[in-house]
Amino acid sequence: MAAALRWGAAGGSRGLWTLFRCETLCSRWCLITSHKLYSSVYDPNEKTFEKLLIANRGEIACRVIKTCKKMGIKTVAIHSDVDANAVHVKMADEAVCVGPAPTSKSYLNMDAIMEVIKKTGAQAVHPGYGFLSENKEFARRLASEGVTFIGPDTHAIQAMGDKIESKLLAKNAKVNTIPGFDGVVKDADEAVRIAREIGYPVMIKASAGGGGKGMRIAWDDEETREGFRFSSQEAASSFGDDRLLIEKFIDNPRHIEIQVLADKHGNALWLNERECSIQRRNQKVVEEAPSTFLDPETRKAMGEQAVALAKAVKYSSAGTVEFLVDSSKNFYFLEMNTRLQVEHPVTECITGLDLVQEMIRVAKGYPLRHKQADIPINGWAVECRVYAEDPYKSFGLPSIGKLSQYQEPLQVPSVRVDSGVKQGSDISIFYDPMISKLITYGSNRAEALKTMEEALDNYVIRGVAHNISLLREVIIHPRFVQGEISTKFLPEVYPDGFKGHKLTDLERRELLATAASLYVAEELRSRRFLGTPRIPIAKSKRSSWELSVRLGDGIYPVAVSKDGSSFSVEVDGMKLNVTSEWNLASPLLSVTIDGTQRTIQRLSRNASGDTSIQFLGTVYKLQILTKVAAELSKYMPEKAAEDTSSILRSPMPGAVVAVSVKPGDTVSEGQEICVIEAMKMQNSMTAVKTGKVKAVHCKAGDTVGEGDLLVELE
Repeated sequence: MAAALRWGAAGGSRGLWTLFRCETLCSRWCLITSHKLYSSVYDPNEKTFEKLLIANRGEIACRVIKTCKKMGIKTVAIHSDVDANAVHVKMADEAVCVGPAPTSKSYLNMDAIMEVIKKTGAQAVHPGYGFLSENKEFARRLASEGVTFIGPDTHAIQAMGDKIESKLLAKNAKVNTIPGFDGVVKDADEAVRIAREIGYPVMIKASAGGGGKGMRIAWDDEETREGFRFSSQEAASSFGDDRLLIEKFIDNPRHIEIQVLADKHGNALWLNERECSIQRRNQKVVEEAPSTFLDPETRKAMGEQAVALAKAVKYSSAGTVEFLVDSSKNFYFLEMNTRLQVEHPVTECITGLDLVQEMIRVAKGYPLRHKQADIPINGWAVECRVYAEDPYKSFGLPSIGKLSQYQEPLQVPSVRVDSGVKQGSDISIFYDPMISKLITYGSNRAEALKTMEEALDNYVIRGVAHNISLLREVIIHPRFVQGEISTKFLPEVYPDGFKGHKLTDLERRELLATAASLYVAEELRSRRFLGTPRIPIAKSKRSSWELSVRLGDGIYPVAVSKDGSSFSVEVDGMKLNVTSEWNLASPLLSVTIDGTQRTIQRLSRNASGDTSIQFLGTVYKLQILTKVAAELSKYMPEKAAEDTSSILRSPMPGAVVAVSVKPGDTVSEGQEICVIEAMKMQNSMTAVKTGKVKAVHCKAGDTVGEGDLLVELE
């Protein structure tokens, strides 16, 4: 076990804990009190399963495998043909292909998975999250074959997996619920009638859904009809169940969830809360534990209602009860997820429990080892979901490609990375675009956020667009830092869309000085080979440079002079001292500017002086030219921008679900042209202006890439 990291005051009056970090791949946290050891201790004498199959992929499959290895359980991975070289496949003791890339033919293919279970002799199945994790039929089939499902029984899955039934059960268990229609909505007309009765705005939700799929907010009749159509289509595609329900949309709420843990002996605990309010398209982006908003009384009330609901359905395993909380701390039941949540690591960090281990123990029939009074809140944890997405498009439209360069932040005791990728991995249109979950821990919130900021700066991802710039901006935004957040945080803070970090005057000078110094450092390196001056330019002893740097719409004269290993750079009449080891072979470069240390990434550079630098999380495009080149550049013709007023291009890679027009049709501005599905989310592509359709370049079933031409107007 590692040396003690820090002392931290616990919530309530339970005194002080010494926090240790176990040296394991899954970053387990051990918690020691003066009386007992509460930790993820793996007892080799405790009988468990010999072999376990993980019916999932990516980071969650890797996460389960790590705990299984610690418990001495052999693992079986399943994979599609495109995942044959995936990280989880290499980590497992055995791996079997269950079909081609589409999820319906592989990770949702119950027949193929059951055959693998028989073939490998797996005694238990952990479903992770998504896919078959909340599928009662899958759990039933496992039970019929004598295979243990690492999760609740089919009754609990049925009751809580169906939003309609779960809401009725919650009411009976005295859990606060949101006003709404408890039956199944039959069609769009009925949806409009129900929405009017409830009162706008309303939330249209897939009954069997989760993860933000099959959810739409409607503010009027037209949006209700459109929401009904898209939600039912997404629900059918993602869950094989197109049933919908409608309930009152609580404007400007917080999304706070309670982690519960229950066994087969009637014991149930609540493991504190997670704040999950930072979302886009109803999908979480940043989570933390605990919440800045809850007081001990509200936390206790929410926890007790969550446990009451779990006991009402005889729940056994780890699960999550999600609530919406208004500004007056009134809370309402949203749904219960009968599986492991994506954001479970933040709970592990502040409680010291390994939730995967607890799920396996419960499934084996063991009682819980802890009482409610044993569960602490120790320190603070924050999780950022790192996605292969372009955050400048609707806060994140999917990006696909190969990870040409991939380097995770150093996993020191306060940093944890749960990932299922490596350098060379492919991000495809078939699966969720999540790259990893980045988790940081601190004795308090400020410490956890500062560590997160540094970790994001040290995360190298090349080959696909990613959302690190958005994540970094969220965690340093004054509203977030002060805890003034809601599920509307992103559209409120960025009403015109996310544009990246807005540089202050000082930060702009730092970026210009850094870019100019980097340019000169590369210029000097090009004059030497293996530490020896090149011939014939070796006699040059140049020590000053006059440059012109273009950044956005501005052009700035920058003077650089070399002084030993540092550079003196004059920008806007101000001199800055820039020092670094100038290890230009590294993707990360630590630079000190007048005593302020920055970690930057130089992404690209070409002969025309164009360079891209990731600075404060955002990628900035600059052009660096000598004074003479800058003078001559004004005579170079500029490339004319494409006229996009009469064309529609795909903003993301995906599959064409439907095309609503044909050549010769007249369309109005905003009218739906086609529907593109990307990572199981359906997006309506609309006409950019009123006109006649000249040509249609796609049809239902086509796969399109980002920027592909879909439709032309005359």
